[in-house]
Amino acid sequence: MPLGMKLAYRLENLRILIVDDNAHIRQLLRTVLSAVGVRNIDVAEDGVRGFESFCRLDYDLVFTDYEMEPISGIDLVELIRTSTKSPNPYIPVIMISAYSDQDRVQLARDHGVTEFLAKPFTVERLMSRMQTVIEEPRAFVKTDTYFGPDRRRQEDPSYMGPERRKTELEEVDVTVRELSEQQRNALRASREGVDKIASD
Repeated sequence: MPLGMKLAYRLENLRILIVDDNAHIRQLLRTVLSAVGVRNIDVAEDGVRGFESFCRLDYDLVFTDYEMEPISGIDLVELIRTSTKSPNPYIPVIMISAYSDQDRVQLARDHGVTEFLAKPFTVERLMSRMQTVIEEPRAFVKTDTYFGPDRRRQEDPSYMGPERRKTELEEVDVTVRELSEQQRNALRASREGVDKIASD
């Protein structure tokens, strides 16, 4: 996708949050997004600050790194999707990682990540992921163990096995999934009062 390509929406109206502990990646993403017309870009250097910012402002899209401390990108997505403090559990989340092996991509998908972007990335790939999450939004599903975008992108009409997807997805209520004790300790150690994020 050429840098100057106009998508079917006004990029300057988007508000995007970038959460990454690498200052170079934060600046690279900000530069690329600014170059294609995004005007409202906020950055956070870790998942705790990222979730605090996410709760304060109305975002259209979140970019997050996979590996971060004190909580990982996976933990951040868990908070976005299931915390009672989350203002928008349906927001598209694009996860970025230097490691794009199948297990890692599947783990991200199984925790509610919308799209996965491998480093190093090109402007074309970045824009392709943005176009997909904005112009082709997926329905959200809720089960006993999962809340997030439908993980099956295509429906096979010939499949008649267990857990067959319903024709129409029901309205879902967001529920809280508890963080591990290790994640709670990391939140408490990070900044005073942030442990409330995980305790709701």
